[in-house]
Amino acid sequence: MRSGVVTVARDIAETVLFPQAMDVDEMDAVPRAQLDALAAAGLYGAPVAREAGGLGLDFPNVCAVAEELAAGCLATAFVWMQHFGLLLTLTAPGAPPALRDRWLLPACRGEVRGGLALAGMVPGPPQLRAVPANGGWELHGTAPWVSGWGLVDVLQVAARGPDDTLLTLIMDAAPCQGLTVTRQRLVAADATVTVRLDFAGVPVPAARVAGRTPFDPSAGLNPPGLRVNGSLALGVAARCCRLIGPGPLDDALAACRARLDRALDEDHTSMAEARAAASELATRAAAALVVHAGSGSVTRDRHAQRLAREAVLTLVFGSRPHIKTALLGRLGAAAG
Repeated sequence: MRSGVVTVARDIAETVLFPQAMDVDEMDAVPRAQLDALAAAGLYGAPVAREAGGLGLDFPNVCAVAEELAAGCLATAFVWMQHFGLLLTLTAPGAPPALRDRWLLPACRGEVRGGLALAGMVPGPPQLRAVPANGGWELHGTAPWVSGWGLVDVLQVAARGPDDTLLTLIMDAAPCQGLTVTRQRLVAADATVTVRLDFAGVPVPAARVAGRTPFDPSAGLNPPGLRVNGSLALGVAARCCRLIGPGPLDDALAACRARLDRALDEDHTSMAEARAAASELATRAAAALVVHAGSGSVTRDRHAQRLAREAVLTLVFGSRPHIKTALLGRLGAAAG
């Protein structure tokens, strides 16, 4: 059942986010006022139980909220969605009570906002490592894609630890000893303030460790995580459909959404195919909008060219090898 919160999200998207989307596209950072509007509506705590301070939305409605916000402004939705990692960490059964007590309620209110640095989860040689030091930990390595720098307060960091473990740590999202920050300039949604973080012995106190588990190379194939990321592509496609007007693409959008939902109960190959279908639809819908809008659509002040660039971003955001292979197949290219 569609929650009233989804209606609130669409109202914010239509009255606050979409009217400013072209301006945000040219900005260095998403305006804090946009994120504050999401916090005021309680959306930062969307997936957390009401008794813990959130809105208690079920997963389908969380995905629907993400889609509505992405249809309003992809950059804003992108930054907001990174926050879910912090919420999931703080509400996990094994989360340290001290961290939960300190941050969960402020995180649900959007008073503390979280980002992600998950390079340690990538299979293969560790990109980001945590080593014991001075009673706590030090971080060494690189996190190449961290969004929301300067807009978030803390980062959930996943780093490879000793004995083939994965540590989850919560560190302040601020300059510190041993940390080098390099801006990544994106073709679309650049206002997400996406950066590369290089760690050279960045200290993290033991009290900031939120979890330690055996490293699982398949963890990145978590179906819910892949599904909610697909909402960004659906949001871009939905905005294109609204600008074009009623037509066959509306049915294609509904079919893609249903396919993503069904894939939650299937294997990771099904989810990869569903994600590929959503990104392909976003690209196709954006191309249709460009044609529909005519030659003026290639000028920098038009939504069509912005959405076309955002559709390209959805082809690679949150991707995995299986999604890449499925997309290359859909696009008529041989998988490398």
